[in-house]
Amino acid sequence: MNREPHSEDGLLGRIDVIEAQPLEQRASGFEQLHDELLAELQRGDHGGS
Repeated sequence: MNREPHSEDGLLGRIDVIEAQPLEQRASGFEQLHDELLAELQRGDHGGS
């Protein structure tokens, strides 16, 4: 797999930051993170890097 060495740590750090926010901001943060992860998966499905 083509992962950066600390990419998982970065994701967990982002989740920690999102979880520390008020509920309304948390929902928006998780929605944005979802969209980014979905786009990354879709690039992988189409042979993108």
